[in-house]
Amino acid sequence: MAAEPHRRVVAGDVDGTNNDETLAMSNDEQQEEPSIEKGFEGKSVPTWQKQITVRAILVSLLLSVLFSFIVMKLNLTTGIIPSLNVSAGLLGFFFVKTWTKLLSKSGFLIQPFTRQENTVIQTCVVAASGIAFSGGFGSYLFAMSPTVAKQIPDEAGAMDVKSPGVGWMIAFLFVVSFLGLFSVVPLRKIMVIDFRLTYPSGTATAHLINSFHTTEGAKLAKKQVRALGKFFSFSFLWGIFQWFFTAGDACGFASFPTFGLEAYQRMFYFDFSAT
Repeated sequence: MAAEPHRRVVAGDVDGTNNDETLAMSNDEQQEEPSIEKGFEGKSVPTWQKQITVRAILVSLLLSVLFSFIVMKLNLTTGIIPSLNVSAGLLGFFFVKTWTKLLSKSGFLIQPFTRQENTVIQTCVVAASGIAFSGGFGSYLFAMSPTVAKQIPDEAGAMDVKSPGVGWMIAFLFVVSFLGLFSVVPLRKIMVIDFRLTYPSGTATAHLINSFHTTEGAKLAKKQVRALGKFFSFSFLWGIFQWFFTAGDACGFASFPTFGLEAYQRMFYFDFSAT
């Protein structure tokens, strides 16, 4: 009897046939899965009157005040702040979405909440909190005050001390902010339009805002806001608990010499803050 020819099975074969067709089908299925951006194709961009709305300004003002307190707290304690793009976009979406839902249940005709309006809120909040950090309220403006000047061994002259008033600070920040605006516009044309560079924080925020305005993204945003509320409640309750043990400037959890008295005198200790 003649021996049957030996059949060679190579890697990737299951029953003697190559699985290229299976891989091609799986690749086609992956390509056919719609992305978030494709869901918004064909939708016209609203006019600027529908992007900069009264509710967007009010929500931006509320969140700007809240974020400015957080930024000033971190600026005076640690000196660094995290990126607030995602938090501003998330809370802006939550507040306006809640607003529109309550008004729709009351029978009022309301304008739909769009991605562009969400971006306006996020931009205003990040800009306001950025001014609170880089405006010098916890660094150079504070360093020019007489309180800091008294801590210097050498006697400070009149030219070394400045106690800026509210009007002076508004004018100073107005000039500084517009200087950045005039420099960003030409850089945007070069970096973003001409070279098509992708910036991680801006790209991530854009994808996040797009995902919020889908059905699944709205559900995820609710879960994220709920988790954020839990941690906020814990931080608030922990602050109240600390307040009961605070009787003076050098008393309580915030003044506990964690690493010893010598380290505490050099301002090196743990303040048990949940911020």
